[in-house]
Amino acid sequence: MSVLRIGNASGFYGDRFTAWREMLDGGELDVLTGDYLAELTMLILGRDRMRDPSLGYAKTFLRQAEGVLGTALERGVTLVTNAGGLNPAGLADAIRSLGDRLGLQVRVGYVEGDAIQRPDALTANAYLGAFGIAACLDAGADVVVTGRVTDASLVVGPAVARFGWTRDDLDALAGATVAGHLIECGAQVTGGNFSFFTELPDGGHRPGFPIAELHPDGSTVLTKHPGTGGAVTVETVTAQLLYEVGGPDYLGPDVVTRLDTVRLEQEGPDRVRVSGVRGTPPPDTLKVGVNNLGGFRNSMTFVLCGLDIPAKAALVRGQIEESVGTEGLEFTLARTDHPDTGDTEAASALLHVHVRDGDKSRAGRAFSAAAVELALASYPGCTLTTLPGDATPYGVFTADTIAQDGVEHVAVLPSGERVPIPPPAVTATPAEAPAREVTAVPAPAATRRGPLGELVGARSGDKGGDANLGVWARTDATWPWLRDWLTVERLAELLPETAALTVERYELPNLRAVNFVIRGLLGQGVAASTRFDPQAKALGELLRSRVVDLPTEAPA
Repeated sequence: MSVLRIGNASGFYGDRFTAWREMLDGGELDVLTGDYLAELTMLILGRDRMRDPSLGYAKTFLRQAEGVLGTALERGVTLVTNAGGLNPAGLADAIRSLGDRLGLQVRVGYVEGDAIQRPDALTANAYLGAFGIAACLDAGADVVVTGRVTDASLVVGPAVARFGWTRDDLDALAGATVAGHLIECGAQVTGGNFSFFTELPDGGHRPGFPIAELHPDGSTVLTKHPGTGGAVTVETVTAQLLYEVGGPDYLGPDVVTRLDTVRLEQEGPDRVRVSGVRGTPPPDTLKVGVNNLGGFRNSMTFVLCGLDIPAKAALVRGQIEESVGTEGLEFTLARTDHPDTGDTEAASALLHVHVRDGDKSRAGRAFSAAAVELALASYPGCTLTTLPGDATPYGVFTADTIAQDGVEHVAVLPSGERVPIPPPAVTATPAEAPAREVTAVPAPAATRRGPLGELVGARSGDKGGDANLGVWARTDATWPWLRDWLTVERLAELLPETAALTVERYELPNLRAVNFVIRGLLGQGVAASTRFDPQAKALGELLRSRVVDLPTEAPA
């Protein structure tokens, strides 16, 4: 067949449990993938493995497989998932046992070699490519389980196996990488978390999961099963394409994908064609995600109502610091209060007090008890929204690299044969386009005040301690204005917390988009962040809410 239909049924560890069944029953598929791994997930699995060495994989997938494995085998749908986490061999064994219990003959292959031995780390895993997955599929696997591969590899691997691509087919590999990036976050490409959710046919209530129809040349049509919610439009696809990316060079273990070559075209209802993608040789290194336990943390939140909010916050700060010392304390005052209101909640601000320390006892009851003891001895109306509790451990994520030939990438076939996957023979140092800043341009002759989100959409997310923020113009007419107007300096005015940070700005004209990489916004990563929005998921919507001077010739 000339078209390979690959669906996705999981975008993260905790996604819609019934999605595997919905995707299998919803229509024709060749492959069904599930992405379970993220930087935070690897930390969670690492802690699981500390308690029980036989764990370290996403147990949810095993429960989901129990209800769909027989259907997948009957319909000839191959399952490919990175739910193996830190223990792909363990999950493969569990799936075989599940098959035996259900009376099913299931051929399971798995990929390993991503684990890096670092005695000082809780977890250290290289992001492997797609060719180990392809080797398992070539050997007839019904289910392929991986550890840490790139998210897109779950799609690229089946395409390599179906179309017989080699490492020299860089444009095709790049096209499949884009397809994998688009569907790996599940319903996020079919209307989930979409800036203009109110325009979706079902108002965004229950978006369906996506399908990528891959062609031998690497082009793709993004779609979904008929009758499912959400929508597949150029804009929903653009939103996901901008998610957690940096510059035009999208680095991967098998290919560097040029995001500035991607072309999107609405082919029909809920069908978007993705074409024109170009690829260049991959770098000679692999990304390595490293998780360490950073210490212990705790938080307490005070409610400050009515008058003298800053003075009340200052009083609490002084009292807490006198009780437990200043080291590791962080105070954040959220001015959620409104003046002259008859509602207590509307009249109140929130003071969040965080502590991080290597000493569990200081970050635990010593801290939370000190906060509670202020209940009758602090500002008027003193109350808290949190109960006293013990400290919890937190993780710190860092990114590193390792030589492509520094890992033993191995495909373990259903027969048990171990097949080494050699690294790419041709690599190159990507000629990354520099982040280009534009000079401020004169304001339009006529403007009107309005939220920026009337003219643009946005999608934001996390990468370790950094955040990315992609912003796209809704029409060709507004793209030149957005391109010239939204500078790094303008971003700092609209989002003041970015002003002191290093911000890189990239343009993607084919998508009518600019992308910002904000270095250090999330500190030591999601698990350690004390931001109200620790993964920067709402950063794009915050930007869209800012009221600015919009050009009047650009209709909302």
